[in-house]
Amino acid sequence: MNNVLRTVSDTKRTFYSLHTRPINTIYRRVVEELMVEMHLLSVNVDFSYNPVYALGVVTTFDRFMQGYQPERDKESIFNAICQAVEQDPQRYRQDAERLQAVAQSLSANDLIAWLSQANHLQQDPDLQAQLQAIANNNSFKYSRLFAIGLFTLLELSNPDLVKDEKQRTEALKTIAAGLHLSDDKVTKDLDLYRSNLDKMTQALAVMADMLSADRKKREQRQQQASTSVTPPNE
Repeated sequence: MNNVLRTVSDTKRTFYSLHTRPINTIYRRVVEELMVEMHLLSVNVDFSYNPVYALGVVTTFDRFMQGYQPERDKESIFNAICQAVEQDPQRYRQDAERLQAVAQSLSANDLIAWLSQANHLQQDPDLQAQLQAIANNNSFKYSRLFAIGLFTLLELSNPDLVKDEKQRTEALKTIAAGLHLSDDKVTKDLDLYRSNLDKMTQALAVMADMLSADRKKREQRQQQASTSVTPPNE
């Protein structure tokens, strides 16, 4: 039996064998950082897959890949990332959708009470059991992607709550305490996530402006080239 751990290079090699089309430069770093983060978690002995983590992965990919062209390549890239770390992309998408539906069906207070284990979730016993297992696992491997999953649930339940710093901080503290996580780590990871989202949005806006300016210049050159000066008849 082969117990040799896969390396980051193995994972990247697998990814590029699965998705063979070139990746736009501005997005390549996003793809590789997400893939490396998932790889490092997958080879950690304390890591175990859970739906909140899956939601974090899906949200991170979808948010940071907004505007990617060609659009049809996005599914291929996501599938290749998951398969490169020996995971099932459909499982990630399905679990993310399950959690999204739960978050949208609950008030923010009910969602916070469930995530912090103050109340039980009646409509999905399997999700309830998985969350309890996380709270009761002293060796639970926390990750930034798990925190993003928690944040996404809050955002789906009440977008205004996550925009309010005081409410957001209190909600995250309550949830972290109930799941026996470091609220300091959760807050720092989510501050960085939100900051990176803002930077990506700005970078995409700059790129869109550059493409627009370039298109206008091309159109002007084409117009000038097509406008020939006809000499007057003698």
